[in-house]
Amino acid sequence: MAKHENGVIQVRSGEELDRAKLSEFLHTHIDGLQEGELEIQQFGAGHSNLTYALSIGNWEAVLRRPPLGPLAPKAHDMEREFRILSSLHEVFPAAPKPFVFSDDEAIVGSPFFIMERRHGQVIDTEFPEGMEPSEELGKKISELMVDMLVELHAIDYTKTSLAELAKPDGFMERQVSGWTQRYERSKTDDIPEVEALAEWMQAHMPLSPAPTVIHYDFKLNNALFSDDFTKITGLFDWEMTTVGDPLADLGAAMGYWIEKDDPELLKKGFGKAPVTVLPGFYTRQEFIRRYAEKSGRDVSAMHFYLTFAYFKLAVICQQIYYRYRNGQTKDPRFAHFGEFVKSLMQHAMATAQNNKRSDFDG
Repeated sequence: MAKHENGVIQVRSGEELDRAKLSEFLHTHIDGLQEGELEIQQFGAGHSNLTYALSIGNWEAVLRRPPLGPLAPKAHDMEREFRILSSLHEVFPAAPKPFVFSDDEAIVGSPFFIMERRHGQVIDTEFPEGMEPSEELGKKISELMVDMLVELHAIDYTKTSLAELAKPDGFMERQVSGWTQRYERSKTDDIPEVEALAEWMQAHMPLSPAPTVIHYDFKLNNALFSDDFTKITGLFDWEMTTVGDPLADLGAAMGYWIEKDDPELLKKGFGKAPVTVLPGFYTRQEFIRRYAEKSGRDVSAMHFYLTFAYFKLAVICQQIYYRYRNGQTKDPRFAHFGEFVKSLMQHAMATAQNNKRSDFDG
């Protein structure tokens, strides 16, 4: 499989798009599009929705569609993500501008939307070729990530159409029960920790702060950096965005933020360990403390949000593994996800039992 710039690959077998139908759609719905052959490549890093790089001559865009196979109820809602971006990109510059949504499944096999393509540096498990990591750079990237999350949580959602999504009362209760139900629907193996975790989370539910816009999939490889790494120029994958508890968003971000001393399976569950294990990058504790300083929010209950974050991440991986086990995706990256789910559930249980509230106080 040939690799191209910045994580773009040739389209994986079985995930191809109908070039003729898509080209006709684009020329009908995108103003001023020049004639020429539609080129289609794929962004290779994602584990859920399928994302493609499109180009016709000098014109570029990105197509987002759900994964193949049956989907969980309300999951992978392309129209909802399109509406979120339509509202957010005007008040939050890192959100890309969406162009058009279609629910005509005859074009690419599912609903989809087209949005602008932005260029820059995406970092995941390694730095761009020719770039040497340093402690100073690791610290700078960490600061940019914290500050962007604080900036997102500072948006007045009541002045955007996101107010229509707002159901802040009982947000965490719904989250815990909803993700528990998602696990049960995609269960493949018996994992003893699941029932104990569900009971623990119900018993230790904190009082949520004032609701904000939350991205809910805020992680390093969803951010696009300028070439000199002085700013974040794009933030992607807004599928889970809603109005809710900002500390749940911080917790979810920390579920992906791996440290060098984390268990090996946690570090390499998605493949190679991310760059956050390198010197200079914040620990989760440092990330959370800077967030508290910048946002003014009380983070003393972060042990709960971290526990839930690992549980939620385990369920997401379980849903992917369920699709793999049922032949709905043949992506070999997912073959070991069953063991990864068990490890995440065990790590969530350990996080709950450690209960180090003072770790995150200022």
